[in-house]
Amino acid sequence: MASIFETYKDKIATLPKERGWITKDHYMYQGFWHQSRHVISVESTMALQDTFKARPTDIYMVTLPKAGTTWLKALMFALVNRTRYKNDGLSTHPLLVSNPHNCLPQLEMEVVRNTPSYVDPHSTRLFSTHIPVTSLPQSILDHGCRIVYMCRNPKDVLVSLFHFANKLRRHNSSDLLTFEEAFKMFSKGMMVNGPYWDHVKGYHKVSLEHPENVFFLTYEDLTVDTMNNVKRLAKFLGYPFTKEEEAEGVVQEIVRLCSFENLSEVNKHGDLREGIPNDAFFRKGKIRDWTNHLTDEMSTILDEITKEKLHDLNISF
Repeated sequence: MASIFETYKDKIATLPKERGWITKDHYMYQGFWHQSRHVISVESTMALQDTFKARPTDIYMVTLPKAGTTWLKALMFALVNRTRYKNDGLSTHPLLVSNPHNCLPQLEMEVVRNTPSYVDPHSTRLFSTHIPVTSLPQSILDHGCRIVYMCRNPKDVLVSLFHFANKLRRHNSSDLLTFEEAFKMFSKGMMVNGPYWDHVKGYHKVSLEHPENVFFLTYEDLTVDTMNNVKRLAKFLGYPFTKEEEAEGVVQEIVRLCSFENLSEVNKHGDLREGIPNDAFFRKGKIRDWTNHLTDEMSTILDEITKEKLHDLNISF
């Protein structure tokens, strides 16, 4: 990490800078805000662009922070690996002993690993990332790799990010954000890998241009109709459920395994890594929690921004 920070420090010094949510500063790079001097940062994004080599069989999961990342990681890992752990007994499944973020690696972290996440060159590689489509390593797009993108109501993203940021700030003895401060930053587009609306719009555009390569869904749809969307997701990933599996209740088993209730229980204790407790990733997992936080004026402002930015997109929250 120290080597990467040193490599890109001069370039970063020229970038626009604003106050950060969790780290001290955020930097604008290729139209989006990033943390700096962090594992998931503008430095790791630049290093990925310069060095990462995708494989045609790779699968990438993309979300904005707090848009259902943890849940979708669990589902994708469970779907792709369901035969691998089938005979081990459910009690030994990795998702019952570890955080989903440990099971499905973050792409941004690959440039700082001493050993790559996937040593076997013939295995399907699963990666997660928050990187906007305009900053993805070019080889991902050139190979036509499968991408699963999930977005969430911006109001719920704001609320979830506010609580997550303050939990980490409290854990690290930093001053807390007020909700009014968080709202002002978010509505200006200032969040990790934001603006929110530009991030969503970029991947939605690619999903329309290449529907065979990009699977676009919303957190709300996955919440309301989990079973059918999990089956659709499995088919897109190249791991469709057989009639026998459906008859045996395998779909329901995976949904239960990856449920908020189960994952939050597994991750009550311990840290994902230093400064980030496992339970920071599990608060409510509900839709429309924003109604408990936003004033009518705040709600109207975000509605107007969303209508302006996403008016031509067929997305319903």
